[in-house]
Amino acid sequence: MNYFLVKSEPFKYSWEKFLKEKETFWDGVRNYQARNNLQAMKKGDLVLFYHSNEGKEVVGIAKVVKESYQDPTTNDERWVVVDLAPLETLAKPVTLEVIKADKQLQNVALVKQGRLSVMPLTREEFDRIVELGS
Repeated sequence: MNYFLVKSEPFKYSWEKFLKEKETFWDGVRNYQARNNLQAMKKGDLVLFYHSNEGKEVVGIAKVVKESYQDPTTNDERWVVVDLAPLETLAKPVTLEVIKADKQLQNVALVKQGRLSVMPLTREEFDRIVELGS
């Protein structure tokens, strides 16, 4: 199993909207590194959902329910989406400030490459963030 983090601005697509819809395709990725991370996702992989810009916090856990396919919002074949479904809302959001202050999370891509919208996590990083949110 692999672990990832995806970022969304809450005014564009919030965790609350995701919970109501029960499933979504993750579109709009126009960065090659983020696209490659989408392509690496496999069905069943776990994904942390991060509210960027407003809040700057991990708010929930999702899972990959369909692997990468052509982004239906563009005809450009370079871009893909995956389908995600929410699993669980964290008991308390884990802020970027908390992540940056945690010695176990110093190498997480969220700290090292803050602008990347889809990033891999190690199992240890994923587990630590979930622990901080429980």
